[in-house]
Amino acid sequence: MAHINRRFIDKHWLLFVMRGILAAGFGCFMLFGTQDDLGCIISMVSIFLLAMGIVDSVGAIYASVNNKGWVNSVIDALVDVIAAVVLLFVTNHSMINSLIVISLYVVISGIIDIFHGFFSTVDPTDRFIRTVTGACGCIMGAVILNAGNFEITVFVRFFGAYMLIVGVTSMIYGVHNRSQKLEDLVARRETAEETAKKRAAAKKMAKRAATSKSVKNVKKTSSKKRK
Repeated sequence: MAHINRRFIDKHWLLFVMRGILAAGFGCFMLFGTQDDLGCIISMVSIFLLAMGIVDSVGAIYASVNNKGWVNSVIDALVDVIAAVVLLFVTNHSMINSLIVISLYVVISGIIDIFHGFFSTVDPTDRFIRTVTGACGCIMGAVILNAGNFEITVFVRFFGAYMLIVGVTSMIYGVHNRSQKLEDLVARRETAEETAKKRAAAKKMAKRAATSKSVKNVKKTSSKKRK
């Protein structure tokens, strides 16, 4: 079994699966839906980002309670919530302002994923997933920013495609970390069994040595008595 660095097993794989399901569902809705009202779209995107922020906040709380790394979840939650609040209360549902905010959100999310991929994990699969997702975010952010020259449905499709990518990769990331967690449990059990066997063997050796020593002492005592 390959060595597992326990420090880098994700704090809670289920949150990433939930995040992935949420993002993939919303991505499919945006990608294949027929919504063309800007105000309605911005409201739905804002609600979705708030939901993502709640999931990330739960991850941060869980990590802080269990004394694990919580900074990454806090950063993700802040980015989601700030983007949602700005879309709802600052952009005034303006097409240009909304495109700028959403494109910045996608690019920043991509940069954060790339950072996580290179500095927050040593597992090659996790690193690949986060890096690819981040690269897609940077590319999609630039594309969304230039989508203002087209119909509103074009920008909606691009954002939906990005969310679908985030959803799929988050679910893969969560499932992979789940398998790591199970492997870690097996490794811990095997280590405990090996330690128990070594202790049992050491006790037997010590018992044999003590028995052998007592036998020698008895022989010496009996030989002295004969003399």
